[in-house]
Amino acid sequence: MNKDEVMETEEFLCRSVLYVPGSKPRSLEKCLTLAADVIILDLEDSVLPSEKVSARRAICEFLKDAQFGRKKCFVRINDLSSEWGVDDLHVVCSLKIDAVVVPKVEESNVIKFVSSVLDAKLKDSKIKIWAMIETPLGVVNSLEIAAAPKMQGFVLGTNDLAKELKSRSRKSLGVSLQNCLLSARSHYIMCVDGVYNKFKDLDGLLLECEEGRDIGFDGKSLLHPAQIPIANKSFGLSDQEIKNAKEQILAFEKVKSLGQGVAVLDGKIIENLHVLEAEEVLRKELRIKAMEN
Repeated sequence: MNKDEVMETEEFLCRSVLYVPGSKPRSLEKCLTLAADVIILDLEDSVLPSEKVSARRAICEFLKDAQFGRKKCFVRINDLSSEWGVDDLHVVCSLKIDAVVVPKVEESNVIKFVSSVLDAKLKDSKIKIWAMIETPLGVVNSLEIAAAPKMQGFVLGTNDLAKELKSRSRKSLGVSLQNCLLSARSHYIMCVDGVYNKFKDLDGLLLECEEGRDIGFDGKSLLHPAQIPIANKSFGLSDQEIKNAKEQILAFEKVKSLGQGVAVLDGKIIENLHVLEAEEVLRKELRIKAMEN
């Protein structure tokens, strides 16, 4: 993605990105009522091998009439090296979805292949691609992956990454997480943090969401609907953040009208870059309000 396409990315939220197993009809129906920003209909990890084909059919049938409103709908296919992956890809190309999520991406050629299939199946396809970065090689090659055609975002697969790295704590993943975030931001794509496995431990989830937010992630991938409110709040905006943004803009506009380029607010210097950040806060506020209505 280039700078000219940034505004398109900014127009939707991904504070909460919920995986929904394609093999569970009740979960498919329920997801339409949930407050997640993004729903990922899953054909991979949450679906048993014996149910892969039937789950694919179930998702196809579900999407014929499903109405997601302002939520985005993605489908995670199986690894392209598996016996189901390529068939998954060919099927989802014709579905009413916003993006296809490709697991275990380790090189940009995988994304180029997916992009070519999308174009071949549907001319001028508007379906975007999200890559799961969940191996050391994927992290190392994340910069070139981020630059590949139709890329819109990364989802971090922290469970697999920790396993591959033989890491025993989230702290030890810090370099990998930040490397992926740097790659994503270098090519103006979004980046979503990995899942928190203890879905009943909401206090632990809150801490990890706040940590991910402070690192710079756009949101959190989730395993259970109960996790949605915490992710939305953590990656949302506080009243104080909104108030500060409005005050910064007003302070800068005042000095600008006097021919000056720097304002001072509560003892802090306010320059144009702070105004741009404040304007983005207010745009995000509008998007959040739109999701809640």
